[in-house]
Amino acid sequence: MRVLIAEDDLTSRMILTAILRKWGYEVEAAVDGIEALKILQESDPPKLALLDWSMPGLSGVEVCRRLRENQINDSIYIIILTAKSDKKNVVEGLNAGANDYIKKPYDNDELQARINVGKRMVEIQSELEKAKQALTHEVMYDALTGVYNRKAILDLLKKELYQTKRNGGTISVGMCDLDHFKKINDKYGHQTGDEMLRGFADLIKLNLREYDLIGRYGGEEFIIIIPSCENEGNRMDFNRICKVVSDTKIDTRSGPISFTVSIGVTESDGSSSLDEILTEADDALYRAKGNGRNCACFVV
Repeated sequence: MRVLIAEDDLTSRMILTAILRKWGYEVEAAVDGIEALKILQESDPPKLALLDWSMPGLSGVEVCRRLRENQINDSIYIIILTAKSDKKNVVEGLNAGANDYIKKPYDNDELQARINVGKRMVEIQSELEKAKQALTHEVMYDALTGVYNRKAILDLLKKELYQTKRNGGTISVGMCDLDHFKKINDKYGHQTGDEMLRGFADLIKLNLREYDLIGRYGGEEFIIIIPSCENEGNRMDFNRICKVVSDTKIDTRSGPISFTVSIGVTESDGSSSLDEILTEADDALYRAKGNGRNCACFVV
């Protein structure tokens, strides 16, 4: 674990650095509060910091206060090193956002114990953050294909409609349905069918721009959102998707399998409701299937 030591006294800084390295920590050192604040404001700072109370530029308490007030890297565990023993000084440091304090001169055993507490707290915080990210991913993404799930893609569509209405331009929404997907499941089994769905999602992601969106609407149906494009450009995009799919074989446990997709497309300036968009796209999808599948049909 990386630890920041902020101590203006050279001898104290060198002793602390040597001790922490002996205990297995990776040490970064700052000679004053200004340098310490700069390091702690980086995108990937040390998660544990030992700050001397009295330093040139900024005190350790002021460094702590600025980090906490601006909610910058709030997960950093901060220990204040201080020769001040008055209770009001200790309270001041804790109120500034410090997690702990150690009085100088400190005992090495106590120092190690307090640093170990900080390390455990940082590790717990890290695990909680990972769990939070995993939960967020589970809430927003389809477990099978890795694209947005139904709720997430519809929420994003609402936002895109609002942004389009506010900023001008157009938005295109394509309702995609893998052609004859039931036959694939019946012939090769559902595991192969799952691989086809994953392969389709991966293929579409490779052929969309970074600000285009795709989500699984349900079963073998997907929604593609293409914001802020001219109408003719949108038509070309969805026709190109149909061609890319028909030209591609998905590698599965049953071997490479060809397939096609039908797409119903509607366009809006943002004034349409979500229900109107979905109904129009669905109607266009039925026309695409009626026209022989493997094509995109557009609301006229």
